[in-house]
Amino acid sequence: MTEAIPRIPLDEWTRSVVDWMTNADFIFDSIEQVISWILQGLYWGMDLVPALLFIAILTAVTYFFAGRKIGLTAFVFFGLLLIVNLGFWDDMITMLSLILAATILSIVIGVPIGIWMAKNNTVEAIVKPILDFMQTMPAFVYLIPAVAFFGIGMEPGVIASVIFGMPPTIRLTNLGIREVSTEAIEAADAFGSTGTQKLFKVQLPMAKTTIMAGVNQTIMLSLSMVVIASMIGADGLGDIVYTAVGRNDVGSGFEAGLAIVVVAIILDRLTAGFGLRKRKS
Repeated sequence: MTEAIPRIPLDEWTRSVVDWMTNADFIFDSIEQVISWILQGLYWGMDLVPALLFIAILTAVTYFFAGRKIGLTAFVFFGLLLIVNLGFWDDMITMLSLILAATILSIVIGVPIGIWMAKNNTVEAIVKPILDFMQTMPAFVYLIPAVAFFGIGMEPGVIASVIFGMPPTIRLTNLGIREVSTEAIEAADAFGSTGTQKLFKVQLPMAKTTIMAGVNQTIMLSLSMVVIASMIGADGLGDIVYTAVGRNDVGSGFEAGLAIVVVAIILDRLTAGFGLRKRKS
């Protein structure tokens, strides 16, 4: 029965689309160059700061922005010292550069789309299924278009992380703006606020906690792509884990994995604490 039904040549169609898109190399080269500049800027900016000074600054930021919790502050301090002791500091900075670059791009692209969705029900109806598709697609699949259009290295790793991690920022930006009370909107209208003033002075400030929750999820999803992105040439702690798996080196893999966990907890608590602080203020 199934043999009588012609096979849909999805693979051929996909290759045709990719071949057609690769003719616009200048577009992808430009995107890759911009991402490269962002990565280099983030890396050199963090690398210029001595490790101990970086740890002191991040510990202070954690204390003041994450609820003045002594336990968490101590974890940040000793966790980062452990990473220095294991000799993974440069790899951690490289990994952070990838995560922060992906997060910045996700915010720059995702927040405006979320605002557009909140303002237009038709746009929301169109974008939501796309976000569902992006979030249900296995993470490994994102490596295929990234490699096809950008080759191997850190840049395609950032692209894959952006595609994988951006949906929460879009969804929660849309949700946060839609949840702003009608009383606040009516009050802004009564005072003669323009659409731009209402957005930046009422809706976005009141939705900030929800948007920060989306940013937090985006950071965590980007971090989860670190090891996967190492399969296409991304450096950092993920590359150490990937190499250790290939060599069956349990010790090295455990050390690098522990360092990734420390970074994940720090990023999660910092972004969550920042959102909570904004809500309390």
